[in-house]
Amino acid sequence: MIDEEPIRLFPPAATSPAAPAPPAEVSFDRRELNAILTVYGRMVAAGEWRDYAIDFLKEKAVFSVFRRASEAPLYRIEKTPKLARKQGAYAVVTTTGLILKRGHDLARVLAVVDKATLRVVSG
Repeated sequence: MIDEEPIRLFPPAATSPAAPAPPAEVSFDRRELNAILTVYGRMVAAGEWRDYAIDFLKEKAVFSVFRRASEAPLYRIEKTPKLARKQGAYAVVTTTGLILKRGHDLARVLAVVDKATLRVVSG
């Protein structure tokens, strides 16, 4: 008799624990979304912003803010985990593509567009 190896329909299971698969898309977690929506709510109450859109892409998550739904977004709040160790994962970008603020702390980055944190300094 000839010893034959059995036919396998599936590849053999890995014996070592595999690294977790990267997420298919980047998203905002609950804490991040709460911070963004707090600023958004203040700006809606002030009459500055009227609409928003959220996009979950492969390399970044984007929260876009609109004055009117038919226009281009006034600001884009972006989360790019790939830049977390370098420049910071969070950024606020204008319609023209100008980066107003980039950093590791979302609250500090959002302070750029939050009117409640802006104060007139007299000197």
